[in-house]
Amino acid sequence: MKTVKEISEITGISIRTLHYYDEIGLLLPTKKSDAGYRLYDQKALETLQQILFFREFDIPLKEIKTFMQNNTLDKNQILKMQKNMLITKKRRLEKLIAHIDDILKGENTMDFTIFNKIEIEEMFQIMFENMPEKMREKALEEFGGIEKWKNHYIEVVSSEDMQKRYAKVVEWYGGKDAFLNASNHPISKEIAKSYKIREEIILKKLIAKKNCNINSFEVKEIVGEYAFIMKQVCQIKQEKGVMMALAQYYRNQKIVPMIDEKYGSGASEYFAQAIESFYK
Repeated sequence: MKTVKEISEITGISIRTLHYYDEIGLLLPTKKSDAGYRLYDQKALETLQQILFFREFDIPLKEIKTFMQNNTLDKNQILKMQKNMLITKKRRLEKLIAHIDDILKGENTMDFTIFNKIEIEEMFQIMFENMPEKMREKALEEFGGIEKWKNHYIEVVSSEDMQKRYAKVVEWYGGKDAFLNASNHPISKEIAKSYKIREEIILKKLIAKKNCNINSFEVKEIVGEYAFIMKQVCQIKQEKGVMMALAQYYRNQKIVPMIDEKYGSGASEYFAQAIESFYK
């Protein structure tokens, strides 16, 4: 057994940080001595090592805790996940180094492509693994196999138009790494369901204020709550772009009848105007 001080000396992590990990339930001591001191065994050290691997990618402690408490993932699965993340980070660093070398040689091609082929392949794999099973089966049937589907995906995402669209999305996330990190760690179905319920409650509250001035505090307060929910769901730093895109969504002619039927005539246009007013 090792004390907090010994763990701190071995890992370089401050004693206060180890205490904090205990307080939030991320790394619990194996036991406490008669004097009340925290003690850690070898298994706890291995857990701490996995936590430190995740911290290398600036993953929030809350998300790390979720990973560590996931009973469906064993130690090897977590290590494989971390290895893949490190490989991805290594590839990006190598690309940056190569780009700097080109600039130093006077060969700067000014390539502003958002995602390269390797990253697009990784995005496809993430999408494939997290897609509902029935939807995945339907797509496989439509394309005639995973390789044909993958090639089609790469071709579409690599197009200039799609790269420009992704550039905007990446901006919402605060950078490409943040976007890829969010893609690698989508929220669970349970959490997504709870957010969906909250969204419906917010929209009902919003439509109840339809007769109020669209610039009134009551309306803006509800839209602000809606924006906060979308920011959490999409795991983004700046939600304005997503919310403005959502306003356009409410004006989609295929969506309008469905929204109006559920929340009342003119609801879809009212939602769009309320969102636009909030950000203008």
